[in-house]
Amino acid sequence: MGGLAKQLAHGCLMAVMLVGMSAATPAAEPELPADQIEKIVRDYLLREPEIIYQALEELQRRQTEAAAARQREAIAANQSELLEAAHTPVGGNPDGDVTLVEFFDYRCAYCRRVVSSMQALLNEDRNLRVAFKELPVLGPDSVRAARAALASRNQDRYVPFHFVLMAADDLSMAGIRAAAASAGLDPDQLEADMDSPEVLAAIEANYALANELGIEGTPAFVVGDQLIPGAVDKGRLEQLIRDARSG
Repeated sequence: MGGLAKQLAHGCLMAVMLVGMSAATPAAEPELPADQIEKIVRDYLLREPEIIYQALEELQRRQTEAAAARQREAIAANQSELLEAAHTPVGGNPDGDVTLVEFFDYRCAYCRRVVSSMQALLNEDRNLRVAFKELPVLGPDSVRAARAALASRNQDRYVPFHFVLMAADDLSMAGIRAAAASAGLDPDQLEADMDSPEVLAAIEANYALANELGIEGTPAFVVGDQLIPGAVDKGRLEQLIRDARSG
């Protein structure tokens, strides 16, 4: 039996012992000694061990529901930062009726796995707004790429450059300059803009927001009041967008 199951079993024993002792009244027969109550409960649990696992499943269900409720509250409390922050690049329809927020890292293989879905959604759903949240968590190359992507906003090329970086094998400075040129950017201006306080502040703000929402890795998506971790497929994203649209 695992540690959590043992703790639960001990908790069951203690709970039943307390109930047994508190149930006695002055007119009742003398209560059973604690060791006898413990033996009765222990024998019952040995005879019906599945009750422990049923209780564990219920505990896990309640914990999952509580975590989801906390996330919804965090999303509601951070709507402005999620949807309206000036430092957040936007793709698709800027006046769209639903915003899909993506937290990502350019070195994240799972983030790269959903690129085709994101491109398809942007092409097919003309009323979708996408907010891109740079969340570089995989080392210096990730941070460098995030800084470059945010700096590309000064040349109005964020979205095409974003997808170029998602496909890039080389995220060194030389690789980023080459990617910038292929996306129609001036590499010299880009490199100079990467060190701007606004770029660094945007990344720090995204770290803080991810922490508030309980995001532990990339990719992660927010649609409506739902936070969805991991590389979900296009169909799942479409369903979440439909759900948000229907209210």
